[in-house]
Amino acid sequence: MLQTAKLIAQGQGLAQVLVKRAATVTLDWDLRQKSRFETTDSLGRSVGVFLPRGTVVRGGDVLVAEDGSLIRVQAAPQSVLRITACTAHGSPFDLTRAAYHLGNRHVPIELRPDYLHIEPDHVLAEMLRAMHLIVNPVEAPFEPESGAYSSHGGHAHTHVQAQAEPHVHGPHCDHDHDHDHDHDHDHDHDHGHGHGPHAY
Repeated sequence: MLQTAKLIAQGQGLAQVLVKRAATVTLDWDLRQKSRFETTDSLGRSVGVFLPRGTVVRGGDVLVAEDGSLIRVQAAPQSVLRITACTAHGSPFDLTRAAYHLGNRHVPIELRPDYLHIEPDHVLAEMLRAMHLIVNPVEAPFEPESGAYSSHGGHAHTHVQAQAEPHVHGPHCDHDHDHDHDHDHDHDHDHGHGHGPHAY
């Protein structure tokens, strides 16, 4: 059995020609969130994966085998529920509300600009439909958000930050944040006048 204990997130730093030429393994989400598992690559080799506990493997990551060979990870299509806003009875903001309610239930969620993915659950599906959202079963790769506690979460955070840097998106967000912050600050300031900041 070929063994691998090293993962390179999204193949960063590797020559693309090597990554494209690498053998592949196609794994569903259930397997990709385990740090130790056995699988078979596209060359028919048995591969034993032994990663640090808590590691989450993402589609596009590259495993490095003990013999130095590379194995590219592909996220397998699987049954998921796609949640979209209903244009007739709701608004895109409904997706934000849905993500909030699902997050409160600690449900793994894949966040996209115009839809959410969750694993099949008829109780959650009914709850979401009651919120005027459209819920359809589809076959698609599942890449839920990493929790801050996961060892791969650091990479995910860096990756998201890198995407958020362009000025097209930044100023709008900064403006909203500053406005809310200033408003809260003014409110606290006024509040302080009434009771005195040193009253405590």
